[in-house]
Amino acid sequence: MEIRRVQMTGGSSFIITLPKEWVKAVRIEKNDPLGLIQQPDGTLLITHTMDREQIKTQKEFNIEQDINQHFLFRELIGAYIAGFNSIKITSKQRMQPATRTTIRRFIQNTIGQEVVEETDTTITLKDLLNPSEMPFTRTIKRMHIITKSMYEDSIRALKEKDSQLTQDVITRDNEVDRLHWLIARQHRIIQENVSFAEKMGTTLTIATTAYLISRIIERIADHVCRIATNISHLLDETINSNIIEKVEETSHLSLSLFSKSIGAFTKKEIKEANEIFTDAELLIKKCKELDSLALNQDASLAMSLGTLVESMGRIGDYSKDIAESVINHLIGEGK
Repeated sequence: MEIRRVQMTGGSSFIITLPKEWVKAVRIEKNDPLGLIQQPDGTLLITHTMDREQIKTQKEFNIEQDINQHFLFRELIGAYIAGFNSIKITSKQRMQPATRTTIRRFIQNTIGQEVVEETDTTITLKDLLNPSEMPFTRTIKRMHIITKSMYEDSIRALKEKDSQLTQDVITRDNEVDRLHWLIARQHRIIQENVSFAEKMGTTLTIATTAYLISRIIERIADHVCRIATNISHLLDETINSNIIEKVEETSHLSLSLFSKSIGAFTKKEIKEANEIFTDAELLIKKCKELDSLALNQDASLAMSLGTLVESMGRIGDYSKDIAESVINHLIGEGK
């Protein structure tokens, strides 16, 4: 860290010189404007990108004919999260139909990506969404609503023996993934361009907390899909009404923990976040009771029920993780 002394000029203005190496590195010229951003901790951030648009960047993938499509999809998601404004996929020969299908799947699973140019050997994608218009809290709330609805419909599918509903639940998981990747993208952009945080009316600390919570919600949604899958295996089984009642009761408790943790985040309530750790003890008890009932069933039924109960318990654990992130964040803000 360099130490520079504050000087006074004109009798009322305070000035400080800039490091010559930094000025050269970012190519600052005489009379160029610089942005000054006051941080919550009292520090002052100086940026040369304050009045500029987000840097336009392009990521290019030169692919082979036999490329693994799963690997290509993950690379495209990686480029999206990294914050690239444009993604270009090129092939030396005519692009394979499987590759075009993967690119279409990528577009469907992300927000704002559209094809702007396409030939036999090249596809160029561009981000048409302004990510600063999607506040973190709104996206987190949307992820919660979707996941909550998936969970409720999974249990309803068990009561009504509706196999189509379980498949619909699994399909909806894609929407949760899309929103999580959007938050991951916003977080990455803020890390590299702090002026973007000001446009969103947020801070890097809030962005990091939102990213951690969105990641947890994405995992909860995965467990809800696991619950729906196991319920689909139970629909042809004859299940005691007492077990179904216990499943509904336990799911309601784990779902309430999840909703309460999100409420603590959106309302900034430390007390509510702390209550989750006490409430989770009851969920552990309910899961053990349901596990005991499952062990007395036939092997196939016991296995599906056991996996279902395990996911319910994990949702409770993840809710505690959200609560812990909320507490850490609010304490850091001086709440």
